[in-house]
Amino acid sequence: MSILIDSQTTVICQGITGSAGAFHTKACLEYGTKMVGGTRPGKGGQTDANGLPIFNTVADAVDATGANATMICVPAHLDAAEAILEAAEAGIEVIVCISENIPVLDMTRVRRALDSSRFAHVQLIGPNCPGVITPGKCKIGIMPGYIHTPPDRAESGKSVGIVSRSGTLTYEAVWQCTNLAIGQTTCVGIGGDPVRGLGFVECLAAFNDDPETDGVLMIGEIGGTDEEQAAQFITQHMKKPVAVFIAGRTAPPGRRMGHAGAIISGGEGDAESKIVAMRQAGCQVAESPADLGRTMAESLESSQSVISDQ
Repeated sequence: MSILIDSQTTVICQGITGSAGAFHTKACLEYGTKMVGGTRPGKGGQTDANGLPIFNTVADAVDATGANATMICVPAHLDAAEAILEAAEAGIEVIVCISENIPVLDMTRVRRALDSSRFAHVQLIGPNCPGVITPGKCKIGIMPGYIHTPPDRAESGKSVGIVSRSGTLTYEAVWQCTNLAIGQTTCVGIGGDPVRGLGFVECLAAFNDDPETDGVLMIGEIGGTDEEQAAQFITQHMKKPVAVFIAGRTAPPGRRMGHAGAIISGGEGDAESKIVAMRQAGCQVAESPADLGRTMAESLESSQSVISDQ
């Protein structure tokens, strides 16, 4: 199985005629994703380079295609935040926002709206994220599809879910798992902005309930308290092994390190406190990015040994 998306997910691209939208729509289509169209105000009734229909609004696209997911490639300065709300208003269930540099104030307004019961159907991934992929079935985002291994092709017989704040480290984790014959059920890049959609806890809960997911590889980083909250959830609810890597151990306090959310301030958010919390939750923690796959493999093996001993 999987979480969030599968082979039945039908996808549009908001901003389909832009350079990023056109490029990634083509890549998703070639991967096998059911891309059914896209939007660009003023170009409704036309088709893109792939022959997909273009609509003026998301509502028009949903009415014509039945799409239930979207990939947002609208630039921040063209109101990517409003694009998220437009998708939610149109009834889209899975919104993957690739766009970066959306102002925090704009995303605060979006989160306030999405947190209302009116939009209980919406799952937002991002912004400023690589997207989400269920290998062999559906790719919504910018990740390289060829490095992923579907569960039915995993020679080890084991498959894991991957959730990460870092796009690049998501790819590294996938590649290392693939090289160790560990499959992936779904990989979710939640993004590194301080105000975003799904977090670690929501993804961990979904992987915990997915019968095909044998364990979870979680990649966090400095800044915020998401990892500590995830550690608490793992302690109280997770029935599967979780391997963890925390990026930014050498970052000096108060220094912004790439992601808008990756800043240590107010005495919280440092790497060591997150690592301590994860170890206390029973997670195996990778010491470096080079150890991502190996640590996940060891976690799976240790978990299997515990089950065998019972």
